[in-house]
Amino acid sequence: MSTPFIRRATRADILTIVGFNQAMAMETENIALDTSTLIKGVESVFENPQNGFYIVCEIEGSVKACLMITYEWSDWRNGFFWWIQSVFVEKDFRQRGLYKLMYTFIKTQIEKDEEIVGLRLYVDDDNLKAQSVYNKTGMKKANYQLFEYTKPKTNE
Repeated sequence: MSTPFIRRATRADILTIVGFNQAMAMETENIALDTSTLIKGVESVFENPQNGFYIVCEIEGSVKACLMITYEWSDWRNGFFWWIQSVFVEKDFRQRGLYKLMYTFIKTQIEKDEEIVGLRLYVDDDNLKAQSVYNKTGMKKANYQLFEYTKPKTNE
């Protein structure tokens, strides 16, 4: 395998990210995401940097993995937590350390910025494989459980 290259995503990566998100939703939750909504959602990250940013991993000029970073303000710590979301690695490139490279890239940025106080992510309770990967990077299970309210969809 050629040397992977980690970088921030650009608008040229939008359709790849959309495809990765669709594949991840189907693989992990058996959900078919609406393409037009997803394109708008990914484009929104590029149009509104306050929403976050994407990191991609390229091998020989082709993106093989990505993740998204979003922000959470912590008044307790007077700084931001970065949240890792939408992690996806193409099946043929799993177990090759691509996520670890993206994680290290992000962690290096965090350590240089005093306004960022930590890194968080959420993972499905049943996704033991992903939990193992996150543990290997040095992340630890937090003392919090995730609760959510999801607004019901309305017919357009």
